[in-house]
Amino acid sequence: MSTTSPVSSSPARQKVTTRTFRQKKLAGEHITMLTAYDYMTATVVEQAGIDALLVGDSLGMVVLGYETTLPVTMADMLHHCKAVARGARTPLLVGDMPFMSYQASVEEAVRNAGRFLQEGGMDAVKLEGGRERADVVRAITAAGIPVMGHIGLTPQSVALFGGFVAQGKTAEAAHKLVEDALALQDAGCFSIVLETVPDQLAGLISSKLEIPTIGIGAGPNCDGQVLVIHDMLGLYDRFTPKFVRQYARLYAPIVEALESYRDEVIAGQFPAHEHGFTMKDEEWTALQALLAPRKTNNARPGNGNEPVWVVAKDPSSVQTT
Repeated sequence: MSTTSPVSSSPARQKVTTRTFRQKKLAGEHITMLTAYDYMTATVVEQAGIDALLVGDSLGMVVLGYETTLPVTMADMLHHCKAVARGARTPLLVGDMPFMSYQASVEEAVRNAGRFLQEGGMDAVKLEGGRERADVVRAITAAGIPVMGHIGLTPQSVALFGGFVAQGKTAEAAHKLVEDALALQDAGCFSIVLETVPDQLAGLISSKLEIPTIGIGAGPNCDGQVLVIHDMLGLYDRFTPKFVRQYARLYAPIVEALESYRDEVIAGQFPAHEHGFTMKDEEWTALQALLAPRKTNNARPGNGNEPVWVVAKDPSSVQTT
C-alpha cells in the first residue's frame, strides 16, 4: 500500500515549551490544546497550529473501545506516544500517566514518568489528583520532568465519584479544589487541567494561580482549552459530553464513504481503468511468448529424430543413441 506524507504550507513555528505556556498566561493569550493518539492525527494538529498536544489515556475509550480509561496500560500509552511524537514537532507534547502508573509509590511514578520522555518522545507528563499527589509531582519535577496537573473530574477516580459528574459545585468542594490547585502549583506543576467544574470556580482558580489553567468543561475563564479530538470532530458516536462543541460531524460522512466503496467493489465499478497500471504492448507480447507451450522439434515417433533409449541389465551402462 502506498501513502504520501502531508506537506504543511503554514509558516515555520517555534517549538512550544512550558515556558511558552507561562508567557502566554502573562500576555493574556489563550492556549490551545487537543488530543492525538496516532501519527496522522498528530500531523493534522501540527498543521493546524495547535499549541499543545495531549496523548490522553482517553485513548482507552475512543481508540481501544473500553468503557473507561482504567484498563489503559503504560505499554498502551508509550506505543501511542511514539506514533504521535513522529508526527508533531512544534506543539508541546504531553503524555498522560495511566491508572496505577504513579499511585503505588513515588519511585515507580518517577520511573514511569521518565519513560514518557525517554521512550515516548514526550515533553511532559500529566497526572490526576490534588494535594495528595503533591509529593509525586515534587519528585517527578525534581527529576527534570515537567508535570501538568489535573483536578476536578478526574476520570481515573470515576468509581469514587459514582460516574462522570461535575465537581466543585458546593462551597466545601470548591474550596478543596482551590487548595488542591495551589498545592500542585507549589509542588512544581507548570500547568493544571480543570475538568467539569463550574465556570466561576475555574475563573477563580485561574486568577489565583501563576501557572496557566487548561479547561475542559470548565467554561471560558481558563487560560486555555483542551478537547478530545474525536469529540470535537464528531467521530465518537457513543457519547458527546455537554461541554463539547462539534466543529465537524464526520462519523456519518465516513460511514457513507465506506458504504460507497463497498457498493462499487461489489458492482465491479472500482477499481476503474484510471486507478490501475499497464504494461507496454511489446512487453505484454513478450510475456505471452514466454508463457507459450514449448515445442520438441516436431519429433514424431518413427521418423528417426526421436531419442532411442537402450536399457541394459547393468544400470550404469544405460545410454541413448
